[in-house]
Order: sequence, then C-alpha cells, then structure tokens
Amino acid sequence: MSAPALPEIAAAAVARRGLDPRSKILLVLLVSLAVMSPGGLLFVPAGVVLAIALALSERAWSRIVVIPVAAVVMYLLGWVLPLLWTNPVVTVVAIGCGYLIRFVAAFGVGAHLIATTSPTQLSAALHAWRLPRAISVTLAVMLRFFPVVAAESAAVLDAMRLRGLAGATGLARHPILSMERFTVPMIAASLRASEDLSASAILRGLGSRHVPVSLDPPRFGWPDLMLVLALATVAAASLLLPNPLTTVIA
Repeated sequence: MSAPALPEIAAAAVARRGLDPRSKILLVLLVSLAVMSPGGLLFVPAGVVLAIALALSERAWSRIVVIPVAAVVMYLLGWVLPLLWTNPVVTVVAIGCGYLIRFVAAFGVGAHLIATTSPTQLSAALHAWRLPRAISVTLAVMLRFFPVVAAESAAVLDAMRLRGLAGATGLARHPILSMERFTVPMIAASLRASEDLSASAILRGLGSRHVPVSLDPPRFGWPDLMLVLALATVAAASLLLPNPLTTVIA
C-alpha cells in the first residue's frame, strides 16, 4: 500500500464513522433532559425531528416511519381527541399520551446510539472519559447482550409459531404451555449468550491490567461540538419553562 493512499483511507474512515460516540451519548442525555423537564413538551417536536434526521443519516427506514407515526398518534390522542370528546377515560389517555410523546423523542435518539455504536467504540469512548473499567466494560457487554437476546427471542417465537403456540390464538388455547415454551429457551439462550460474551471479553483482554488500544479511537470534532452545545442550550432553557401540559389539557 502506497503512502499517499493512507490519508484517503483515513478520510473515508472518518466519513463512515459519523458522530463521535461520546457525542451520541450526550445527545441521548441532553434530549432526555430537555423533553422530560417541566417545559419539555415545547421541545418534543425538535427532539422528534432530530431523531428522524439521525435515522435518515443511517438509512434506518423503519424508524423513519415509526417515529413520526408514533408522535402523530400521541398528539391526536393527547390533544385533539379531548377537544372532540369530553370523557374521563379520554382525559386519562390524554394525560398518558402527553408524557409518552416525550419518550418517542428520547427513544428515537437512543435507538441511533444503539444502532450505530459497537461495543468496541463504546468502550473506547468511555475509556476516553476516564470512567472506571467496571462501568465501561459492563455497558459495553450490555450493548452487545440485548441484540443477541432479541435475535434469540425472534428465533424462539418462530419455532413456537410453527407449533401453533405463538400469537393470541396459541396463547389463549395454551397459556401456561406457551409461556413455558418461551421462557425456558430464552433462559438457556441468555445464559449461553452471557458465557459467549464473557469468553469474548477475556480474549479481548478486558479486565486485565493492561489497557487495550483502540484501532479506531473516538475523535470529537466541530460538528459534535456544535450539536452538543445547541442541545445543551435547549436543555438548559427547558428547565426554566413551566409545564404546559395542564394548560393544554384544560
């Protein structure tokens, strides 16, 4: 490989990397703080737009559809329906949707962090923050554990569907058997996944006295700084605003 090709490869790697993992962690924290604060409802649309933009950047088409649809449904149930139909049940549903719509924005940004950050990148980012190894290793293993469990649960549900034990019909006919056939394989799969992840962590040198060197260290650039500062300003402003939920529903 010739020397002039190295800068081009590095530039391509930076272009593929996207935001710094530390920026994505801060985005999740700041968006959650902004939308969960007393005046957070005013910033929910901005959080939803940010979640959609992040999904577009990674071409996650399912999230591009699910996030706005969920936000629109929560808005219709929380604000439009009480104006059309006055009912105690509708009021309770409206109050619940007024809080659940906040989670749509927070979970949308969090899904981007989970989908675009590998355990290695997360571990390197947490190490750059000088966090204790116990915290960084635990979070890295958790980030890898949940997708494995989700894949195993999908496989178990497919096997149950072939035997007529999945779905509302199968659960109504054989409730105890359906729960047993799902729970027992999932416990075994979780134990097997934890053992595999532990063996992988040992092979990677996690837990040893020597600090592993990342081949793709995190780099905090100007786009990360501008985005984090903007969201920090929004989060700080949301803490000073009153909660408009009671006024809107009333």
